[in-house]
Amino acid sequence: MVLDWRNRPEVRSVMLTQHEIRLDEHRQWFENASLDPTRCLLIAEEAGQPLGYVHFSGVVTRGIASWGFYTAAGAPPESGSRLGRAALDHAFDVRGVHKVCGQVLATNIASLRFHRKLGFVEEGVLREQQQIDDTYYDLICFGLLRREWRGLTE
Repeated sequence: MVLDWRNRPEVRSVMLTQHEIRLDEHRQWFENASLDPTRCLLIAEEAGQPLGYVHFSGVVTRGIASWGFYTAAGAPPESGSRLGRAALDHAFDVRGVHKVCGQVLATNIASLRFHRKLGFVEEGVLREQQQIDDTYYDLICFGLLRREWRGLTE
């Protein structure tokens, strides 16, 4: 299911790696990620319906984690916002991280808007950091501190 969501053209087109992922490649990734105690792989659901997938890397108590996400195929409107809020609650309240970071292709307007909507602060630009085919793209770096998230949600 996660592989199918990840391989949708509208998802691949905004990812840092945009090739279609093969099943064997996905299985190897999942095996490695599942064995890493600093990784957290989540599927968010609401009323039994999957909303999407979120992963955190670098997860340690009072640490700094990075995240990535995408919504499920056919997820209802506003699923991304609910997915994001639930994932951030999990990162801060359950996993106890200090900060969540995200990197977004500068051309991914929806994800830029999404991060800002959730309260992330733009922390910098990595110029021409990501090569996709023959083009280099800027990456926008975002960060959200636990106290900032608490201030937004209390």
